[in-house]
Amino acid sequence: MADKQFIIIDGVAVEMEKGLNVLEHAKKAGIEIPAFCYTPELSIYGACRMCLVEIVDQRTGRSSLDSSCSLLPKPGMVIKTNTEKLRMYRRNILELLLANHCRDCTTCDNNQRCKLQAFADRYGITGVRYPQHNPEPKLDASSSCITKDTSKCIMCGCCIRMCNEIQKVGAIDFAHRGSEMVVACVGEKELGSSVCVGCGQCAAVCPTGALTIKNETKRVMKLIDDKKVKVSVQIAPAVRVAVGNAFGIPPEENTFGRLVAALRRIGFDEVYDTNTAADMTIIQEAAELLKRLETKPEWPLFTSCCPAWIQYVEKHHPEVMPHVSTTRSPMQLYSGTYRKDGDNVNAVRGAIMPCVAKKYEASRHEFEKDGKHYVEFVLTSQEVIRMIKEAGIDYAKIEPEAIEGKWGNTTGAAVIFGVSGGVMEAALRYALYVLKLDTPENYLAVAESGIRGIPRPDAKAGALVDGIKTADIKLGDIVLKVAVVSGLANADAIIQRIKDGEHFDFVEVMACPGGCIGGGGQPPASWDVKAERAKGLYLADKEYTYASVEENPVMKEWHDLMGGEHAEHENWHIHYAGHSGGHH
Repeated sequence: MADKQFIIIDGVAVEMEKGLNVLEHAKKAGIEIPAFCYTPELSIYGACRMCLVEIVDQRTGRSSLDSSCSLLPKPGMVIKTNTEKLRMYRRNILELLLANHCRDCTTCDNNQRCKLQAFADRYGITGVRYPQHNPEPKLDASSSCITKDTSKCIMCGCCIRMCNEIQKVGAIDFAHRGSEMVVACVGEKELGSSVCVGCGQCAAVCPTGALTIKNETKRVMKLIDDKKVKVSVQIAPAVRVAVGNAFGIPPEENTFGRLVAALRRIGFDEVYDTNTAADMTIIQEAAELLKRLETKPEWPLFTSCCPAWIQYVEKHHPEVMPHVSTTRSPMQLYSGTYRKDGDNVNAVRGAIMPCVAKKYEASRHEFEKDGKHYVEFVLTSQEVIRMIKEAGIDYAKIEPEAIEGKWGNTTGAAVIFGVSGGVMEAALRYALYVLKLDTPENYLAVAESGIRGIPRPDAKAGALVDGIKTADIKLGDIVLKVAVVSGLANADAIIQRIKDGEHFDFVEVMACPGGCIGGGGQPPASWDVKAERAKGLYLADKEYTYASVEENPVMKEWHDLMGGEHAEHENWHIHYAGHSGGHH
């Protein structure tokens, strides 16, 4: 075993870890070096210069400056992170950034979550010596998912690297040069008409609020205040493990009942659980899979519940659309059932989602009837957190409440929809039942096949490690080749592998790294927190009475409501306009 090697950071000996830069080593020592353009899953850019440190030459005593994000340590290296020279340097950078920044902090959607604001406070910036060049907001509100404000951009490039490296969407890039340089959509289009898929991962890594989630809270509160309108919401599985964390509750602690109670205090008339619809999604999608196995087509069946993935296929890989499951997303299945179940004209149905792209999905013309959308608003976890705070609700102390009784039963299989690999595992549990192979041993074999686990970032490579997981699943005499994909760059990679001749039967794709637990609408979190959210969903899975959908008594009642054996195919499935092929 090789001897341990150390570097010295601010007088503290820190053991070296292969592959980690100086910034991450400092973090291990409890020192947070400021940085705008560094985030672990993206390639090193080194543009903001906030993370400069002093490297002391032990022979001469002289020091030199270097970026800690791009600097790999050497044994015995002596590093200082908090000298007067560095503090002055960082203050000057902050003043220059603030001079080019719209400083409407109190009315900004990113207020108190902004790195520029936090660093200005940390370094005691009480005034800016330079004239302000961007005093007014410059908004692009054309997207139904994301709002872009150029006046708040600090040119850190995080959004560009996220969009190009992790998502491979390529919707945004730098345009022009010098002082005219801006972050813009390709061709300088508006976001709404660009190739953006609405995943919201750009907003998740934006440090200043130049990219934020489209905020619908005011419109929803107006609906709630209208006594003539009955407003209901459904809650997606991944929301329950993120909202509590914003109020200091560990992600692995299930606070779903508290969220239900808080929503009722805010004024929502009815609260439902999207998990029930996830169970029906499993039935429909597993049926598609088993039917395809009879014909053994060249292409696999791809999952369909992620709306950013659907947009990615439409805009970047339309040739794949005939192989995407036609099963409606759980959100749309649930609200479609509301309409079937005797809705009245004054009812407004909404959803609370971890996903920014669900806002676009709700607005699609495929999901409307008689001029009314099945889902009329979508709030993200972040928006709901704001509403709870605005209402003055003590989330840690509120007593849990149950959702509405009708359609209340759900399964553990549904709750794991919120994490990468969960949709795959849920469908395989049901397939085992259909094939009369539903034993505890077979359930365990699926869980331990390698499809669980979220990816980890690799900043050096600008990629996600383990973003594609493959496995051979034994279903009796059938060996099912499956892949679980997290992040759209990995979706692009699996599509290329299939085109190159690699065979898969079933592929789950989640646009957001880690699945819905890392959705663009969730409170931004470290990878360790995302892992805790995933753990929380798997713990919740164990708490449910029913492990798989066939055990859920509500499913038969729902099936009968929609027409029983004579139910129309369109009740459960969707044909997206514009896709090439006769697949319905």
